[in-house]
Amino acid sequence: MHKAGRHFLQIPGPSPVPGRVLRAISKQTMDHRGPDFAEVGLTAIAGMKTIFKTKQRVFIYPSSGTGAWEAALVNTLAEGDKVVMYETGHFATQWKKMASKLGIDAEFIEGDWRSGADADRIEARLRQDTGHEIKAVCVVHNETSTGSVSPIAEVRRAIDAAGHPALLMVDTISGLASIDFQFDTWGVDVAVSGSQKGLMLPPGLSFNAVSDKAFELSKTGGMRRSYWDWQDMDAINGSGYFPYTPGTNMLYGLNEAIAMLHEEGLDNVFARHQRHGAATRSAVRHWGLEVLCRQQGQESGVLTAVLMPEGHSADAFRATTLQHYDISLGNGLSKVADRVFRIGHLGDFNDLTLAGTLTGVELGLRKSGVPHTEGGVAAAMAVLETTQFDTVAAE
Repeated sequence: MHKAGRHFLQIPGPSPVPGRVLRAISKQTMDHRGPDFAEVGLTAIAGMKTIFKTKQRVFIYPSSGTGAWEAALVNTLAEGDKVVMYETGHFATQWKKMASKLGIDAEFIEGDWRSGADADRIEARLRQDTGHEIKAVCVVHNETSTGSVSPIAEVRRAIDAAGHPALLMVDTISGLASIDFQFDTWGVDVAVSGSQKGLMLPPGLSFNAVSDKAFELSKTGGMRRSYWDWQDMDAINGSGYFPYTPGTNMLYGLNEAIAMLHEEGLDNVFARHQRHGAATRSAVRHWGLEVLCRQQGQESGVLTAVLMPEGHSADAFRATTLQHYDISLGNGLSKVADRVFRIGHLGDFNDLTLAGTLTGVELGLRKSGVPHTEGGVAAAMAVLETTQFDTVAAE
């Protein structure tokens, strides 16, 4: 049955795709070995370097972000190698599970799913490793399951303070292009991302940003690999081509999305996300509900995870809200399944979109009989009015 109006896709990714990006993707597919494709490939690779804020290598895969997770691991680590990962939530847990399946000895620093990684605990663990058996530290930048952000620059300082040679690997699948990420300045060795979050594309592209240190290690280290091999990518990327069929039309869309981000200005993009995150948290607290992230300063501008009151099902609330108000909210994952719902406020998103999103949530709370104090939308609007920011010049 047709429903009037647009569907509100307010999960924390995939995010809604802007019309400009959809139109770019819809262009006729070209010969990915022909002379005209080189400009498309070179533009995409150069553009992604500006988004990662790196002058080092960026590789683009036709895959989900999970593929780029695997590429990061198999190019740098051998079976039996030891890595330390920090338990920030579901996606950190899934990355650890993948590492274990590949034969990597993955150790978790236990977390409570309510904050980002603790750099001091990472430093303490590395200081214990006097034999330097740990080959990498793996951290999720923006944990999509909890709405907590890890301080990546602090993690790098912790590694350096411990005098440890471990690689720093970062999953910024849901953080990139929404929250500031500085690959070179922060000293990241391998970063992982995907197309369907802040880059405002459908799922289907993934990325590795790779430091010179990690790339040199991959020449003689890592595991057997073929599809994910950085060496094969590097050998041909310089001319704008790929060692196998790329996601041609997705690259059209990627180039358009990167242009849009720079037209707005990356600093403006980051400020917009932070502002919408603050307004959303104000609404949640006015409703009398609890934000899952409780570490001040680590709350995400990408999404807000909300704890339901005891005795109320987050999944039942989401189903009711979808049925009556045509809005999709993110579900709780693994440890917080049916206890949490997630409000996505990322990508192609403005003040009016936020007002509509929060109105849908408040209507859903009322319809579902969830105890709350009405007026959360007004509380959010008050934050927006008092947190206007001066935009900087377009890049």
